[in-house]
Amino acid sequence: MTDLQTRPRVAGGTTTRAPAVRPGLLLALVLCGQFMAVLDVSIVNVAVPTIRTDLGASGAALQLVIAGYTISYAVLLITGARLGARYGYSRLFQLGLAAFTAASLACGLAPSTGWLIAFRLLQGAGSALMVPQVMSLLQRTFTGAARSRALGLYSAVLAGGMALGQVLGGVLVSADLLGTGWRPVFLVNVPLGVLLLAAGARLLPRLPGDPARGFDVPGLVVLGAALGLLVVPLVLGHELGWPAWGWGMIAGSVLLFGLFAVVERGVARRGGQPLIPGRVLRAPGLLPAAVGLFAIMAAFAGFMFSFALHQQAALGHSALRAGLCSAPVAVGFGLSSLHWHRLPGRLHGVLPVIAAVSLGGGYLLLGVLLGGGAEIGAVPLAEMAALGLIAGWAYAPQFARALAGVAPGDAADASGVMVTVIQLGQVVGVAVLGSVFLGQVDLPAPAAESGHALEVTLAVNAVGVLLAAGFAARSRRAAR
Repeated sequence: MTDLQTRPRVAGGTTTRAPAVRPGLLLALVLCGQFMAVLDVSIVNVAVPTIRTDLGASGAALQLVIAGYTISYAVLLITGARLGARYGYSRLFQLGLAAFTAASLACGLAPSTGWLIAFRLLQGAGSALMVPQVMSLLQRTFTGAARSRALGLYSAVLAGGMALGQVLGGVLVSADLLGTGWRPVFLVNVPLGVLLLAAGARLLPRLPGDPARGFDVPGLVVLGAALGLLVVPLVLGHELGWPAWGWGMIAGSVLLFGLFAVVERGVARRGGQPLIPGRVLRAPGLLPAAVGLFAIMAAFAGFMFSFALHQQAALGHSALRAGLCSAPVAVGFGLSSLHWHRLPGRLHGVLPVIAAVSLGGGYLLLGVLLGGGAEIGAVPLAEMAALGLIAGWAYAPQFARALAGVAPGDAADASGVMVTVIQLGQVVGVAVLGSVFLGQVDLPAPAAESGHALEVTLAVNAVGVLLAAGFAARSRRAAR
């Protein structure tokens, strides 16, 4: 049963019953929107050589084509969450989806690199408006076991989108539909986006926003600046050789995060409504779970990035083959995220801890299997499928635990925090672990040299997920 089907709401001083929703269709709708947003993080990677040739783009411009989406997406997520709480989750989902779809069309028709970069920034902003509403709608719509299944599907979409982006991008670029080259990697979003907009007009519940909800403009400005100063150098740093200005921006972000905490305390002291209410951060188990999820997603994204580089620049795999070899990890992650609640109930509490420890051992084993630079055969593929299963068990129950203690009225703020943490984890994972990998080898390189670099990277991964196990244990204790 869903929350919206049973909970009355107040409108104009009269208690009314919220309209019934069709939960299966609603879930499919919002997760398709989420899937498109995740897909566009990685689908462009395989189109870079074609974009360079077609538009005459420089290396720095290509990096901005790839990174511009992630930068605006990560910086604006919490703002999108607050806008959803103020003006209505369904309304903001539709607005974000419309902006994302229109920007995708503009990207696909872009006449030059500069325009493509600008439209990618707008595409990321559309995602930032849409994505926080997905979690808020799930929190408000589903309860009990239905919510666990919905969150499992949400986790499966996060993992599947990362891997399928590589595969789908390779298919579309290789097909060169009507001589359009790289453009279909953006245009593919347009028909699906239009279909979802039409379905959303009929399926999304009419949940009213709270116009009295404070907007906390100082908090928005300071947090947006802090996130921007952190994300930009992390995304561009390696490509540009980690210049001094990048380190200066990172140092500045630390100062601004401190200032943000001061600003938020001041807003609360004056009786205002902080951008991130303290009660959200004090929800049982949320903070340690968030740190653990950050580490797990950083390791996962860093591995996927380094493994793709190893395949294409050392083993000579095509983009399509590289995506297919990465698929077992994503499939395993998605399956375990979806079905973890079917395990015996006595295991649910300790599952993230056990899985995170096992994941550390799995990364070390995979490093041994791939360290010699051998072709990727049945044994490494099976081990990667097992890694994906274990990663899903480390991730999904902890995600559910982080949100379990959050009041429905704080769902938007909590979802903004959690999605931002996960997105930042992916950005940091690619930046840090990608730098570890590329610091060990100059690509293109012989398979053995690249394999050794991958082994070192996976050892660092193992350390990260073992730290995640400690935070998972703290989250379990706090949530009791």
